[in-house]
Amino acid sequence: MSIQWFPGHMHKAQKEIQEVVPKIDVIIEVLDARIPFSSENPLIRRIRRDKPVIKVLNKRDLADPEMTAIWLEHLEKEQGVKAMAITTEQVSEVNKIMDLCQKLAPHRQETGKNIRTMIMGIPNVGKSTIINTLAGRVVAKTGNQPAVTRQQQRINLQNGVVLSDTPGILWPKVENPHSGFRLAATGAVKDTAMEYEDVAFYTVEYLATKYPQLLQERYGLGELPETEIELMEEIGRKRGCLRAGGRIDIHKVSEILINDLRNGTLGLITLEHPDMITQELVEVEEENQRKAEEKAARKEERRKRYLKNKR
Repeated sequence: MSIQWFPGHMHKAQKEIQEVVPKIDVIIEVLDARIPFSSENPLIRRIRRDKPVIKVLNKRDLADPEMTAIWLEHLEKEQGVKAMAITTEQVSEVNKIMDLCQKLAPHRQETGKNIRTMIMGIPNVGKSTIINTLAGRVVAKTGNQPAVTRQQQRINLQNGVVLSDTPGILWPKVENPHSGFRLAATGAVKDTAMEYEDVAFYTVEYLATKYPQLLQERYGLGELPETEIELMEEIGRKRGCLRAGGRIDIHKVSEILINDLRNGTLGLITLEHPDMITQELVEVEEENQRKAEEKAARKEERRKRYLKNKR
């Protein structure tokens, strides 16, 4: 699933971020603990230079805790990166972000200057809720739909830290199809930009492999069917998603599955592992190389036809 969902405000935000980063002391990137890799913005790696980065794995209360621990260790292998997992349900956990900011920029405090931070994150990752918690008041709009924040704002937290808020942005194209499905499954893109059935089939196939017991417990299933279509149909029967003639309403089943994943009803689930990412990136590179070779071949063919017709 290749996502190309890049509203105008996201393009504007990306340019603003690139202009502001040189003046920032610490970058805070909010990730979805269920998809730490897929919710990372590759723009940050390109523009951060030597700026320290705090990777905040939000929604840890929806993620597999064992996998969260693995991801925290993995993320901190990158130079200048500190990682932490939080839930916005616990104010004390959110406030630890500021403690870490102060540790990463001690020179600003020593000179009596505010620490300049920028908080970034993909749509619907909980960034605005974190900002409101840190500020102790409502300064950022929140919502359960992507693209709520539309413009950048600076917030003085009155604790020696100034926070620049940015709109939740996706990059112009998510090349890894696996990441596209995961972003859609967790609600990072608007439902109108995705096919529920495709996302549900991808998700249920992964869950059947990694979290079969959660599927069995949630939907009252016995031994899981071998194929994802049979599994979706079985869930549909258990949930009464029937059309005329006893046919299963796959779209309705898909909505139930995705919503159960998003709100945690299905259980604590993480949709990716660091070891998976290496292979996926290899596949993306191979696909890009294949497309480049095909494009070069077409260009050469056009050149030959042109020369032939010119004779």
